[in-house]
Formats: sequence, structure tokens, C-alpha cells
Amino acid sequence: PWQSPSVLESKNSLDLIDILGNLSYDDGNGTFLDYDAAPCHNEYCPLFQRVAPTFLAVTCAVATLGTGALLVALAKRPHAWGWPQSRALVAQLAVGMGLFAALLPPVAVGIGQGWRLGTELCSLTHLLWHWSLFAQGLLVASSSCSTAWCRWDPRSRRLAVAVWAGALLLATPVALASGTVASTVTSCIRRSVAILSPAYLLHLALCLCLFLLLPAGLLVATLALPRLRAGWQPGVGASWLFFGLWLPYGVGLGVDFLLRARLLQPSCGTFEHFDYVLGLGEGLGVLHCCLGPPALL
Repeated sequence: PWQSPSVLESKNSLDLIDILGNLSYDDGNGTFLDYDAAPCHNEYCPLFQRVAPTFLAVTCAVATLGTGALLVALAKRPHAWGWPQSRALVAQLAVGMGLFAALLPPVAVGIGQGWRLGTELCSLTHLLWHWSLFAQGLLVASSSCSTAWCRWDPRSRRLAVAVWAGALLLATPVALASGTVASTVTSCIRRSVAILSPAYLLHLALCLCLFLLLPAGLLVATLALPRLRAGWQPGVGASWLFFGLWLPYGVGLGVDFLLRARLLQPSCGTFEHFDYVLGLGEGLGVLHCCLGPPALL
């Protein structure tokens, strides 16, 4: 959660401030609008800049310890992992969570002190961040409807290559849509282009597919097909923790788009509180990298 959608913006982007219009700035950090004779204040950005670095640093530390313990367990107990929590699947999930956690320190420093690594590294950070997310989502989905991970053979190796290559391809649009903006402190944000730009629309569609449509489709298929229902075991449920934690953020992304595209008319309360909802949703999703390892052990 290193982006403040209602405060940080590029010259080409639309945000909630644009939708409401007639905004001015007071002596502090909040913006307000005379909406029904009551000023509307959005104080999300200063709170975000105070809280997010510490949250990300603590999350990274816990995730590092948990992922390390998971990898040690994989190495020390090679025969303790069976279907559906096969050793090959758990190892790849650990790699995905480790990659995600490794990106948290530069993000935390960038939030607290300004992003000084340039636009290219900003785009690369977002690319790797979403690569890990798409890879984990595809791994969990494949483990829920296939027995390919039962053993590490040519079939599962081909599937692993396809998952990681496909995840990288799906993450590419965010690298085209992200960048840096100049504010009081230079910031690396996920959307430095217009809300209706093809790159961002493609990225948004892929995120909604990963966080909303894919788990919904898998759940319906599991309930409808006896074969999948019979294969449901606690290990699969633990893997689904990923979808459960990112689901609120997926819903928030969809609502955020409707607001910024002016398909929904925001109220004063929406302006004041929606950034908090979206930030908390992403913060909950970030916790997957520290809650995932204990769930898989």
C-alpha cells in the first residue's frame, strides 16, 4: 500500500479530487470541499506516510522468518509433504512469498523518504510485486483443480514453467502503467497514467480476474463437481488464504475505478473515507506473505 490514490497524482491521471471538483487546500495536509456547507477533509496521505513504513518493515521481518522456517522444513522433512500440499507446490509458494517480502524494504524507504531510485526501478518493483502475486494465484488455482503437483516430474516441471512465465506476462501491464510523481516527496505509484489508458485498464482487468473472478470460479467449480469436492483437504484450504486476504482489495479496486471514471457519484463521506478502505484492503493482502508460511507448515 504505497500509493495514496486521492492525494498523489500525475498530470495525466484522474482521481477522486478531479471527480469532486472545486477543491482547495488549507494550511495543513488535508483537502476540503464545501459539500452541503460542510468542508470535506481527506487526511489519508499524512497518516499513510507515518504508518506504512513501519507496517511494511514489521511485515517483511515476520515474512522473512516464516519463509525461512518453511524452506528449512522443506529441506529437513522431504517426505512430510503430500498431496495437496506437495513439496514442489509449497516450495514455489515460498519463493513467491519470499519475492514479495523482499520488495517491502525499498517500498518502505520510498514511502518514508521519497522514491529516489528512478522511474525504471519503480516500474520494475511493481512488475516483480505483481509477478509474485499472479504466480501465487495461479499456483493455488492449479493445486485446487489438478493433481499435477503430486510429484515432481516432467509434467509438473512444464506446468511450473508455464505458471511463472504466464504470471510474468500478466504482470507486464503494471510496469507500463506505473511510475513516479513529484509531490512534497517524490513517490512511486501504481498508476501514473490516465484511468482510461489501455495499460491501466488491462492491469485492472487482470487484477480483478486474479482477486475476484478466479477464486469465485474455483469455488463454484468445487461445489458443482463431485471430483473436486472429494479432493478438498485442509492443505488446499490453507493455500486459499491468499485469495481470502486479497479479496477485499480486489473489491476496492473495482469501486475505485467506478469512482474515478465517474460511473459512481461520490459523497463527502466517500471522499473522506474511501482511501482508508482501499489502503486497509491492500494492507490486509500484504499480510499474506507473513501469514502464508505458518498456514502451509
